[in-house]
Amino acid sequence: MLVLSWNLFHGRSQPPAGRDLASEFEHLLAGWEWDLALLQEVPPWWVAPLARAAHAEQRRVLTSRNSLLAVRRTIARRRPDLIKSNGGGANAILVRGAIVEHRPLRLQTRPERRVAQLARLADGTCIANFHASTRVPLAEAELARLCEQALAFAGEDPLILGGDLNLRSPVASDPRLALLASRDVDHIFARGLEQVGAATLLDRRVALEHGTVELSDHPPLRLELRAGAERV
Repeated sequence: MLVLSWNLFHGRSQPPAGRDLASEFEHLLAGWEWDLALLQEVPPWWVAPLARAAHAEQRRVLTSRNSLLAVRRTIARRRPDLIKSNGGGANAILVRGAIVEHRPLRLQTRPERRVAQLARLADGTCIANFHASTRVPLAEAELARLCEQALAFAGEDPLILGGDLNLRSPVASDPRLALLASRDVDHIFARGLEQVGAATLLDRRVALEHGTVELSDHPPLRLELRAGAERV
């Protein structure tokens, strides 16, 4: 299974493009090889089109700054680099397969709402996707609770836990979860699965009318996993 974790930076680029980049994000995400995509800071109205373009099933949860979403959406489409994160946000799980169960898990309400996703795939593999608070103590507490809840949700089934954890050296509260891939604050943990080869960072450069930009301020982190020996 190829697992991708990517924070979409609310659909913006570096340097700023000055316009909506939905089609560029769709094209890149659809063109990459992956089976499971864990996405954070996604404009909420992007999730369904991203999934359609990638021929994937999707589930989303709204996170913070989503009041008066229709107004935020209008501004974000016209001036994404002006409204920035105030355009509203969501976490999303995309699967080139089937999702048979999905639950939101609220881990924080203040200073901002933080909501994780728990999901189960058709083969029994369980998923936890999250974007943590920016304050380290809050992020550490959120990760500890997420590990506990995700392991309880998974039971004996394999578990993948990842996303933008806003920690550079995260430590799982349970030793059964192994940290397999990291890039700055983006990480992928797993239990009951083995890593195949080294994690890679995907090229997110796109050519626009005024020059080349990088989509998002986070590079996409991709890792291949396979069933552990006990499940072969």
